[in-house]
Amino acid sequence: MEERPETELISIPATPRVSTPETLTPSGQRSPRPGSKEAKSTAWTPTSFISPRFLSPIGTPMKRVLINMKGYLEEMGHLTKLNPQDAWLPITESRNGNAHYAAFHNLNAGVGFQALILPVAFAFLGWSWGILSLTIAYCWQLYTLWILVQLHEAIPGKRYNRYVELAQAAFGKRLGVWLALFPTVYLSAGTATALILIGGETMKLFFKIVCGPLCSSNPLTTVEWYLVFTSLCIVLSQLPNLNSIAGLSLIGAVTAITYSTMVWVLSVSQQRPPSISYEPLSLPSASASLFSVLNALGIVAFAFRGHNLVLEIQATMPSTFKHPAHVPMWRGAKVAYFFIAMCLFPVAIGGFWAYGNLMPSGGILNALYGFHSHDIPRGLLALTFLLVVFNCLSSFQIYSMPVFDSFEAGYTSRTNRPCSIWVRSGFRVFYGFISFFIGVALPFLSSLAGLLGGLTLPVTFAYPCFMWVLIKKPTKYSFNWYFNWILGWLGIGFSLAFSIGGIWSMVNNGLKLKFFKPN
Repeated sequence: MEERPETELISIPATPRVSTPETLTPSGQRSPRPGSKEAKSTAWTPTSFISPRFLSPIGTPMKRVLINMKGYLEEMGHLTKLNPQDAWLPITESRNGNAHYAAFHNLNAGVGFQALILPVAFAFLGWSWGILSLTIAYCWQLYTLWILVQLHEAIPGKRYNRYVELAQAAFGKRLGVWLALFPTVYLSAGTATALILIGGETMKLFFKIVCGPLCSSNPLTTVEWYLVFTSLCIVLSQLPNLNSIAGLSLIGAVTAITYSTMVWVLSVSQQRPPSISYEPLSLPSASASLFSVLNALGIVAFAFRGHNLVLEIQATMPSTFKHPAHVPMWRGAKVAYFFIAMCLFPVAIGGFWAYGNLMPSGGILNALYGFHSHDIPRGLLALTFLLVVFNCLSSFQIYSMPVFDSFEAGYTSRTNRPCSIWVRSGFRVFYGFISFFIGVALPFLSSLAGLLGGLTLPVTFAYPCFMWVLIKKPTKYSFNWYFNWILGWLGIGFSLAFSIGGIWSMVNNGLKLKFFKPN
């Protein structure tokens, strides 16, 4: 009893009373939830033995030594500082991810409808420049993906769970928000809106193929199919966090690989059109040809979107000093990008070989339907369209999750409590219908692949290189230093050029990329 006052002076509260300050906890299965049993967990950590109960029989000098040791271990990165508010947000609510989840999520984000329009880019670039640009873009984005995986825990004891957080650490709090927030939100929201357009129009064609001559005289309009697809997306979006949609990501990955393979195999196996040519499309003026090439390169860049989700996917994994999260994340990413290459390259090369410069602006799926709808069994064609719908439904969830996270982060920071199920559902219904109304008001969004690729290119190709130099600080004027600075500024230059090409393509009706022309 005589030692009690000293023990009270050095005791450490087990549970913080507010959620705003960060608490010191080991990286476990979940983020520390304020006031919950998990915040009071007695699981062993490198400093769990330094507790008031353990220290009570030890003299004061020894206590100070052990407490100083605890501070040293925390400073050296044995413990990770986690914000208790993260336990309320969809990205970091659950931390039981693994390499399999990482592969599913990266595949679902990396393969999608953008692969179907790669043959359009080849029609303007030709064989040599098309294959060369696709190969360079693939290797470049794989390198920047490795950079992001490594920078997730670049500072011991700190995890950058979101792309904007890493940008703030590299460029400063204010400049980081300005540089990263717009392209990441634009990429997530723009992709979600485009998925509604693609998914709704594909559902309409699927119904037309399956129903055939038995269709009613008053079928649903294209906008009504958009609404049907949006409603399905909203229902699926009620899954609470990023780990909970791992099953959907698996479905999206399997369907993407399947329909990508089916599309190029069916195209190559059919008779090629008689007037096919592999010469790049020629336009009336040199400036028009230049802008069309820039837009085509923007399409290639857009095929590799998804880096705005890398840090978020890695944030769902537990991380300890001996088992950091970057190991399973990189293992899963390597598997995912192997399959991504197996989808993108055959679709681009096989589609261009099958249709050449006759490739319609809607991409290889439009070409397959337009040239061979009577040659391919109706059931096989319908299955291909159905797989596209499933993939769009799955991709909508993973691309919308950062937006859901932003909504809920704003709510929890103001109210200091987690979102109720009704508030969370309200945010997701609101976002789904906002995307629907934008798609209806601006139906040409699905034709902006080149512009989307140009505006969001820094997220994938430029910013990671700058972040590596500013955070890791390689030796000045070394090869690593020059290499990353050159890649970063090249990415910024390409972004401006491709954006100009995308705007020119949008203005000129002849070059608009319409995936499926509504009736």
